[in-house]
Amino acid sequence: MINLILHKRTRLAAIVIGCFFVCTGCENDINVVKNLGVKVKGVDEANNVLSYMSQDGKTRAKLTAPLMLLSMDENGRKVEYPKTLRVDFFTDSLKLQSKLFARYGSYIERDSKIFLRDSVIVFNIKGDTLICKELIWDQNTQRFSTEKEVFISQSNPSRQRLFGIGFNSDQNLADVHINHIQPGSFFVVPDSSTVK
Repeated sequence: MINLILHKRTRLAAIVIGCFFVCTGCENDINVVKNLGVKVKGVDEANNVLSYMSQDGKTRAKLTAPLMLLSMDENGRKVEYPKTLRVDFFTDSLKLQSKLFARYGSYIERDSKIFLRDSVIVFNIKGDTLICKELIWDQNTQRFSTEKEVFISQSNPSRQRLFGIGFNSDQNLADVHINHIQPGSFFVVPDSSTVK
């Protein structure tokens, strides 16, 4: 008899607890359910980055940055350098050719282009200097370009300081083209009588 009463109480307790879980467990937030199928974008983070870039088996550049963020989106893999970056460019014989500094940079692998902004400075071993607000470096063509304001200072073969809007050059600043030269630009052409 005691066994029968204990058995009925256990069964009643199980039914009550089961009903409690069924009644309270079936309430799902519709937004939570919808978000279950959505892909979450992950961002990988790296500190004190040192990266060598090569093309056709030859080292072309060395990049250093205090922070790198790597993410995937609909355009493919994207790399960002939100806290400055520095790039050293090399010749085929690994001699330093030019240097680049910027406060921000981003790279979309599919395009093979690096977008730089905020205090971009490029200079080569001859002392030629480029300063601009934004710059695009195309890895495939190894050329710099911008549609923004640019300042260029060169000393060889003649001394010149150029202010302009829009710019295109190779990465060692030897073949410079400015779309719209601004007032304040000047060239100093050596006198033929002083050339030995």
